[in-house]
Amino acid sequence: MDPDPLQVAAAVTSILEKLNIPYFIGGSLASTLHGMVRTTQDVDIVAKLRVEHIRTLSDALKDAFYVDEDQMAAAVSRRSSFNVIHRQSMFKVDVFIPAERSFSNKQFSRARKETLSNDPQIDAMVATAEDTLLAKLAWYRQGGEVSERQWRDILGLLKVQAGALDLDYLRATAGDLGVNDLLQRALSEA
Repeated sequence: MDPDPLQVAAAVTSILEKLNIPYFIGGSLASTLHGMVRTTQDVDIVAKLRVEHIRTLSDALKDAFYVDEDQMAAAVSRRSSFNVIHRQSMFKVDVFIPAERSFSNKQFSRARKETLSNDPQIDAMVATAEDTLLAKLAWYRQGGEVSERQWRDILGLLKVQAGALDLDYLRATAGDLGVNDLLQRALSEA
């Protein structure tokens, strides 16, 4: 069965909202929403999940998703990631626990409720175009600057959002993240 990333994402985000767990959608789904459409192999969600949320979240997800509570607990303690797999479609959702750093706080404060689909109506918190771009630049650097897919996402986002991006914010935050050189390269290539 072909997975519908938006419906799978909505299944998780609606539970996070019911449990009052702050989150936003990032990664390739966010870059597709802000940039050029491409197929995605998973959905990335950043969530402020704490130890006391694990059992409740696991219980809420377990009917529709394969969930491993031990993996969730390890991710929360290490501030890393875990995944849940949609049972019907086998589509994967990666849930990232944010590091305690300035950029993570900015991403959460700037994330906005977006309409992902009108039929059916799907609304969810999504990272801004600027924060999606900055995260992609950071991932590109961390991955050794070799992922053509990441770089295409970066350039696609810049082309679609041309003239709408907050360049002052991008430059200041790129400097904080150590990716200012990549931002300048991407701006000139786009």
